[in-house]
Amino acid sequence: MSSAHLSSIRFDREWFRKSETKSSNGRKLHIRGSVTSSPQSVQFAEAKAEKSGKAVRIGVLGASGYTGSEIVRLLANHPHFGITLMTADRKAGQSIGSVFPHLITQDLPDMVAIKDAKFSNVDAVFCCLPHGTTQDIIKALPKSLKIVDLSADFRLQEIAEYEEWYGQPHRAPDLQKEAVYGLTEILREEIKAARLVANPGCYPTTIQLPLVPLLKANLIETRNLIIDAKSGVSGAGRGAKEANLYTEIAEGIHSYGITRHRHVPEIEQGLSDAAHAKVTVSFTPHLMPMSRGMQSTIYVEMTPGVTIEDLYKQLKIAYEDEEFVILLEKGVVPHTRNVRGSNYCLLNVFPDRIPGRAIIVSVIDNLVKGASGQALQNLNVMMGLPENTGLLYQPLFP
Repeated sequence: MSSAHLSSIRFDREWFRKSETKSSNGRKLHIRGSVTSSPQSVQFAEAKAEKSGKAVRIGVLGASGYTGSEIVRLLANHPHFGITLMTADRKAGQSIGSVFPHLITQDLPDMVAIKDAKFSNVDAVFCCLPHGTTQDIIKALPKSLKIVDLSADFRLQEIAEYEEWYGQPHRAPDLQKEAVYGLTEILREEIKAARLVANPGCYPTTIQLPLVPLLKANLIETRNLIIDAKSGVSGAGRGAKEANLYTEIAEGIHSYGITRHRHVPEIEQGLSDAAHAKVTVSFTPHLMPMSRGMQSTIYVEMTPGVTIEDLYKQLKIAYEDEEFVILLEKGVVPHTRNVRGSNYCLLNVFPDRIPGRAIIVSVIDNLVKGASGQALQNLNVMMGLPENTGLLYQPLFP
């Protein structure tokens, strides 16, 4: 994308002006209002807009999966991003509405096979393809594209670790060196300058958001970190699997990936970077009989002299000005139903009955903040737009 194109996009931030005021509890409220576009931005839109009529042309690779369809849903209300390309090998030639009837109102191009995709009318790409298939595809994309990859292929800094956990050699080691890990609230400055962002996994997002600030402040020990995590079935993807049939998952809880879940190295990588020391965790995920939602219950040991109040204050400082990470009032328990369909992460910290230990509860929608929502948040940052653009969906309830 040309510098003129990017500068025009950044100029359009006036479409989404944000002012701030303090609420009664001290938390910043974000108030948005549209203002008249400048003549330059109008001319730019008229000259550059594709069928979508929006400034930034988006490709969604793997649009027929859960994360791909969630990207399409979120972009429906984005004032600057418009989809001009969608791929889905098994659904090539079909419309998005025929594959996902809830998106039938969207006037979008039909999906094509990845081999037939043309990128001449694309500025940025969301790559929503399965793990292990993304490296060769991204390697072949035009260097001018901004890319957010939702697979695990570029999350691990060490390619040897990728091979160990994913069972195959990494086929794009040079790109791995370039990739920036996309935990938005923690690595925002690095994301701003990135061309390729590795979007975090859902479990690592719920775990790192509360733990990274505490480890950086040396308030919790790097040992004895125990994580009990639970996810809705959509986290397993849309592929037909016997284990995910309704009769297999209903009315039960299913532990899986015990000691060997592929998110473990990603979690430990982020926590070790925060602590400047090797961190090893005990992590057990569970599949729950619900379509979406994720909760991580984390048991930590506080460093000598540290109290629950210290943990709460540090999390408040870390996220007081963040829109999408909400530290609840003391004693309030986060619930997955209160983030469904939204990009929010709710969290809180509680005293354990065991002296010196604390319990942290963190919840997200695994398909939004755990995947497509955070991906959109990252691309907003990469494009110089307010990162909440297109993400102001409130949670669905009931």
